[in-house]
Amino acid sequence: MPVFRVALVCLGNICRSPIADVVVNAELRAAGLSDRVEVTSCGTGTWHVGERMDSRAADVLSAAGYDPSRHRARHFGADWHDHDLILVMDRANLADVLAELPADRHDRVRMFRSYDPDVTAGDPAEVPDVPDPFYGGPEGFDDVLAIVERTARRLVQELALVR
Repeated sequence: MPVFRVALVCLGNICRSPIADVVVNAELRAAGLSDRVEVTSCGTGTWHVGERMDSRAADVLSAAGYDPSRHRARHFGADWHDHDLILVMDRANLADVLAELPADRHDRVRMFRSYDPDVTAGDPAEVPDVPDPFYGGPEGFDDVLAIVERTARRLVQELALVR
């Protein structure tokens, strides 16, 4: 059976998308889908390529029982174009990804929070961003983890139907 490939994209690939990567993969394992769905993360910027995730992101994941140790930042480029679903963390990431992708692949791109059960926006343009916690304190990372956990559960439910 072919693997369904999901890319999670933020700016530097050291905060939001790595948190989502770790959490979504944990949910996939719990649902028994990790052999059918591959989830990876990257950033639209290049300045953190090869680095570990932000220590505050790693700390919030560790405190919640996740293992953040395997992450290394990667860059969104042509080798990411063949993913079946590309989930972006904010509107700037959305614009960057759409500018990079061929037009015939734009339908594969969605806002990550379009799967958030707490979001009731009917119009895709109204789907909120995952806030970037980089310039704030630890509470911002807690908020991102809460958003990601509830969104990941819904995303994995949807992926179970697709696959």
